[in-house]
Amino acid sequence: MILVTNDDGITAQGIRWLAEAAAQFGETFIAAPDRERSNIGMGITLDQPLRAVPSGENAYAISGTPVDCVDLAIGELMPRPPELCVAGVNMGQNLGHDVHFSGTVGAARKAWFLGVPSIAFSMPRGRKWRRETALHYVSIFIREALERGLPKEALLNVNIPNAPLQEVTGVRLTRLDPAPYDTHVEKRIDKFGGEYYWIGGKRLEAEGRDRTDYGALADNAVSVTPLGSDLTHHSSFEKLAEWRIDS
Repeated sequence: MILVTNDDGITAQGIRWLAEAAAQFGETFIAAPDRERSNIGMGITLDQPLRAVPSGENAYAISGTPVDCVDLAIGELMPRPPELCVAGVNMGQNLGHDVHFSGTVGAARKAWFLGVPSIAFSMPRGRKWRRETALHYVSIFIREALERGLPKEALLNVNIPNAPLQEVTGVRLTRLDPAPYDTHVEKRIDKFGGEYYWIGGKRLEAEGRDRTDYGALADNAVSVTPLGSDLTHHSSFEKLAEWRIDS
């Protein structure tokens, strides 16, 4: 059984594509938020109950975050543990630092933490969504994951170009783009004279970008980045050992 989830909500176009591709390889189980819950990362609901409303056969709309959906599906709703979890197809790219904020990646990471091989799929926004391209590559990755297995030490973050299938230039194994976003705050005044803000930012430039997920997508290539869980910066130990913090 394949667990299908997302952060765009159970009615999103991308999760229909994902479920369609997954159904070629066996029974699917859909557990997704009942509304859009993008950019929520690994947020989890601990201060209120969750509700799971049936939304078709083996499908539930859940009143929580993407991580809640995975927790509830694996811990209670599914008749047996999934062989694979797939999240997406996210309507928007998830590159570089985006993986820290992405609910799509957060859902896949949660399933992976629970011992389930997992893949997060995303496609950049565009004037139209390329269903044929998405289905083609999602199907390939699901097939390979089920037949050959994923590394136990990593989940996959896959970004598929929003381009006609014949224009995709290939598949690249990439690292995360290292460039952060700058900070942009736009201050506005509402009709009552009160202040409010929109925040955002642009991705900064980075060296060696052709070897990153961002560079691959810019070249119309599918980006495949294995993600681990250890955020420890091991080379900092030597410097920190010089600090006088043991007294």
